[in-house]
Amino acid sequence: MRFLKEVYLTSRFLLIITGIVLLFFFGYFVPFLFFTAKIVLIAFVIILLAESFILFVSNGNVYAERVNDDRFSNGDDNAVKIVLTNNYTINIKAKIIDELPFIFQIRDFEINSQLDKSITKIFTYNIRPVKRGEYQFGALNIYVSSMLNIVCRRFRFDQNKNVAVYPSYIQMKKYQIMAVSDRLVEIGIKKIRRIGHSMEFEQIKEYVQGDDYRTINWKATARKRQLMINHYVDEKAQQVYSIIDMGRTMKMPFEGMTLLDYSINASLVISNIALLKQDKAGIISFNNKVFSVLPAEKNPLQLKKIVELLYKQQTEFLESDYEKLASIVKSKIKQRSLLLFYTNFETASSLKNQLNYLKSLAASHLLIVILFKNTGLDKIICRSANSLEEIYQKTIAEKFAFEKKVIQKELSVAGIQSIITTPQQLSVNTINKYLELKARGMI
Repeated sequence: MRFLKEVYLTSRFLLIITGIVLLFFFGYFVPFLFFTAKIVLIAFVIILLAESFILFVSNGNVYAERVNDDRFSNGDDNAVKIVLTNNYTINIKAKIIDELPFIFQIRDFEINSQLDKSITKIFTYNIRPVKRGEYQFGALNIYVSSMLNIVCRRFRFDQNKNVAVYPSYIQMKKYQIMAVSDRLVEIGIKKIRRIGHSMEFEQIKEYVQGDDYRTINWKATARKRQLMINHYVDEKAQQVYSIIDMGRTMKMPFEGMTLLDYSINASLVISNIALLKQDKAGIISFNNKVFSVLPAEKNPLQLKKIVELLYKQQTEFLESDYEKLASIVKSKIKQRSLLLFYTNFETASSLKNQLNYLKSLAASHLLIVILFKNTGLDKIICRSANSLEEIYQKTIAEKFAFEKKVIQKELSVAGIQSIITTPQQLSVNTINKYLELKARGMI
């Protein structure tokens, strides 16, 4: 029974059998072909038995292992490695079929390769999850045949494993490395000219060429008999909250991911940057009720708390209640803070229904409303219209694009700053805004 579970016939086997049957058929009319068919059949059976002996009876086998991280990064390419060792004394052909998590709906995944005897080979492929949660891998199947490739043996390695998909920590680490090495400009982060000085004095130090002469400390200069300057640093310990709307408008998909997941990824990135800048980072999420409130802190465990909180966010994309949000912010956040509010309005009328609550937030805090640009509309607007239907589509697209400008104008009139960005540029544009506000001393 075990043999039957492991043996599989290849397409070459079926092709040869078909050829032998045809030889016997035509051999009924031509005796020479009948004799040839018997010789071919005998040779085929001998070769089949020899290959089967090598694959099933000898001590040879293969060993395979799937190697991947304990967690995956949402929206990014995550590497999965398959380590395959050929313990046979002959060269073999191997077909690898890995049972991927069903959420990917990939039913034709396979890797074909040849392995020399007694050698280990590593195969790498990438998968891109677009939803947070647990993903389950199935078994790892290896189909092995000799170079004749007539019959093959299946080796099944039960590597059923759950992998948690977290908010994009790969993106977070990329921006962190760039920030620490002062190379953010390479990924689109603008260098903002500092206006004036922050209010936080750090130390008095010797003047070096390039320092601002307006910061010269004349009393210290007289004492030391050399130019001394006051050194200022960015004001620290400012509170930065990422407020995530988990309502109906954030369900819109873009390249497989919802606007909500883009917002969660960006919230993780900006929280990490804020902590690197010695500010405090916090999270608020809501839709018809307020789901989570993580107070802004800058202790060593804060980033871990943020990652776990963002990972667990679940929503049914109900209508968002801005009144409850405004009430929670008023009761929980007493210090003036930067509020990065990830949401989306498609029409000016939908904004007007919530504008009073946004004004109440902006009255006590520095509120930045982050909206999403519909790139699909841009494509419709840019292409030429050659039919009545296309003219209609283009007109509607231009109307919705104009609505975004009206929304931004309404927010500006109300004294509220805003960002309109594409989902893929969300993290870059959010970091740019945060650094700009830091440079201007607005937080």
